[in-house]
Amino acid sequence: MGRRPKWGRAVNGVLLLNKPAGITANDALQKAKRLFFANRAGHTGALDPLATGVLPVCFGEATKFSQYLLDADKRYRSTFVFGMRTASGDADGEVIATADASGLTEADVREAMVSFRGRIQQVPSMYSALKHKGQPLYKLARQGVEVEREPREVEIFEYELLAFTPGPQPRAEVEIHCSKGTYVRSLAEDLGEALDVGAYVEKLHRSAAGPFDEADALTLDELAEERGEGRAEELDHHLLPVDAPASGLPSLTLPENTGYYVRQGQPVMDLQVYRIGQEGDMVRLFLETGEFLGVGEITDDGCVAPRRLVSGK
Repeated sequence: MGRRPKWGRAVNGVLLLNKPAGITANDALQKAKRLFFANRAGHTGALDPLATGVLPVCFGEATKFSQYLLDADKRYRSTFVFGMRTASGDADGEVIATADASGLTEADVREAMVSFRGRIQQVPSMYSALKHKGQPLYKLARQGVEVEREPREVEIFEYELLAFTPGPQPRAEVEIHCSKGTYVRSLAEDLGEALDVGAYVEKLHRSAAGPFDEADALTLDELAEERGEGRAEELDHHLLPVDAPASGLPSLTLPENTGYYVRQGQPVMDLQVYRIGQEGDMVRLFLETGEFLGVGEITDDGCVAPRRLVSGK
């Protein structure tokens, strides 16, 4: 029996997608993959169906470096509703508690937000993608199962109140710049608890992921309209380079003969290493031609050892 032919073409690079509401991050990934007729792709940080915004999609060789985007800081704009708690911590969940929040003021919210800036301990939501004994927490939550979650340290670099609307169910529009692993719905729930009225996320928009901003992101509709009945290759000009996920790392340019040994997986010595980093630092490796080789780690003897390489041509 012959091997099944591989679907799609070899596409390498990063697409900045502006995910719409109503679909999961994986749904958006699959739609982008079909538009580009790509045989391999992965996204870099889940967004719930309710959420919109920046979702970098890595194609082909770029998937090898997606961890750098998973580990990157994120920026969000969100609307919190006070006076209610939902099972999921957002507008998609069933209301499980209500409270009178009509007396809540803008000053109350601003004052309560202060304690959530900086390094804080946060208990991940049961509706997160974290796994417990191999099962995503959100799947357990939908089965009515709740498990104990250990608090995790996250860092909130900025947490600002943009607008406040008083009323029976006051709303706060907030802007957040946070470290990886931060759950905005947990921020909303914890703020609501601090104010003794409860809260949930009504809207959530990721405005930036690492170095990538929403101004440069494209929607699925824009991509579909541009492609029309044409070839998938016509969309390739939107792709960022394979090394884009690791663009925050310093770069090291190597001569062709040194690059040969890197491709063989061998550490190499280069005098530039002493100028760009120290032991344990990761660097992007390029040839003098500009070709990206992959990512290496500076070793204690001043060499750079390849850690993640693009496939050879």
